[in-house]
Amino acid sequence: MVRLKKSFRFFGYLTKPLLNLQRTGYLPVPNSFGGPVPSWTQNQPAERESSSNNRDVKSLCLIDSPHNESNIMDRGLFNIILMGISFLLIFTAFQTGAIIQKNVVQAINSEYNKAWNGKEWNAYNSLAILYAVFSLANWIAPSTVALLGPKVSMILSALTYCFFVANFLHPVLYGLTSASIIMGVGAGVIWTAQGNFLTINSNHENISRNTGIFWCLFQGSLLFGNIFVYFQFQGQENIDSRTRTITYTVLTSAALLGTFLLCFLRKVEPSSSSSSKKSTGPLEAICNSFKLLKTEKMMLLCLVFFYTGLEISFYSGIYSASIGFVTSLGKDRTKYAGISGILIGAGEIIGGAAFSIFGKRTLKCGRDSIIFLGYLLHMISFAAIYINMPPDASIQETSQLAYIPTSLTIALACSFLLGLGDSCFNNIINSLIGSVYQEDSSPAFAIFKFIQSLATAMAFFYSNYITIDIHMYILSTFATIGTLAFFAVERTSKIEKAGSTSSISEPPSAGKPKHLQSIDSQITLVVD
Repeated sequence: MVRLKKSFRFFGYLTKPLLNLQRTGYLPVPNSFGGPVPSWTQNQPAERESSSNNRDVKSLCLIDSPHNESNIMDRGLFNIILMGISFLLIFTAFQTGAIIQKNVVQAINSEYNKAWNGKEWNAYNSLAILYAVFSLANWIAPSTVALLGPKVSMILSALTYCFFVANFLHPVLYGLTSASIIMGVGAGVIWTAQGNFLTINSNHENISRNTGIFWCLFQGSLLFGNIFVYFQFQGQENIDSRTRTITYTVLTSAALLGTFLLCFLRKVEPSSSSSSKKSTGPLEAICNSFKLLKTEKMMLLCLVFFYTGLEISFYSGIYSASIGFVTSLGKDRTKYAGISGILIGAGEIIGGAAFSIFGKRTLKCGRDSIIFLGYLLHMISFAAIYINMPPDASIQETSQLAYIPTSLTIALACSFLLGLGDSCFNNIINSLIGSVYQEDSSPAFAIFKFIQSLATAMAFFYSNYITIDIHMYILSTFATIGTLAFFAVERTSKIEKAGSTSSISEPPSAGKPKHLQSIDSQITLVVD
């Protein structure tokens, strides 16, 4: 256990080494300035003799941990990385299970047909129920997070994911529906808590970087999970009981390990701007959610949230399966569904890595430009899918021709573009909420996930009845509406920010003697 904690601490320090800062909380301050020693340094523990005037001068200043911004940010970065690794493991289990759920459920129905008297599980209906409950659970999520705190909320919610995945080890007739409802509640809480915890461990300068780091780690679940399934199911037309048991034992173990790692998240004191605000109670959190939903800015953002829900259902549960339904791609075409998932994950990871590396440049070029990039990537992929995929491929196996002969290369390239475009939208949305709604992050993230999961549930329900070309019409329409709505919100935010910074207050060192102002300025430089 000690080695595990030290390994994660070392990994966090490698990511952002601290300059001139020791873990004891001391920051070196230049001692070459003249003048008397200020009163606030009299009781500090480190002293050394000044070379300029042969007097004892306090050259090291102890910054108490609540005010040690560098130390807080270092601990915050550790939390972001550890939370990302935990979510990678948890969602490797869930997202991998969701992608193969249709095939696994079909095998389970054949195996338990006599025991269940002809009754069956329904894969798409279970996902629709899950996301429907997910959307409703977002209204109680802020209260839960306010009552338990983000860390405990994430741990308890992660256990519902473990229960859902473990449900496939020993199938029970009504077990899938029950597990979907239970996990839907947990999903609403875990994502609200994740957004709140991300905000607590970030500030306006590193929110884009932290969001990118988390997103990159989180979306690794699509990559590693699909690689595991590709080799596990290779050469198997039907999934037998032994293969299913091995697969879901590994997935359940991954989810449990991710839940265990959440226990090592460190407590970080909120920033001075948020610490002055009183803690929100459960009932007040619900009221704040409804009040926030009525604001003009949030109503515009809901259009963006709704689109992300539609496209999540398309790339996670519809498009990859559609590739496996096109008979012209060969007898082993079902394996291409797994490769499609890998490429979607690769696009998500590359996008997240780019945001973590170029976080500050993202703020300079504007969030709206990144959203527009994601919009272009998705529109290109929608157009290619429209002409490359047979219309009924989203419903059943088909030999129908598309506008052009179906190309596997184009189909898989669209998978990558879908993942990369989704990364643009979700990274920027998380960054915007974390900066614009920093003091109301829990209600804001709850609304985000409510609208997103509601759209996902609706899409899973109507996917049984509409063809892939209708999907493209719907997605293209809402992509355009959502992008325009985001432009309006970003423009309003820039105007408000410009108005708030137009009047600069007098610096705190004004009115002090010059030598004290010099001390303040040098200390500020060191702390920064």
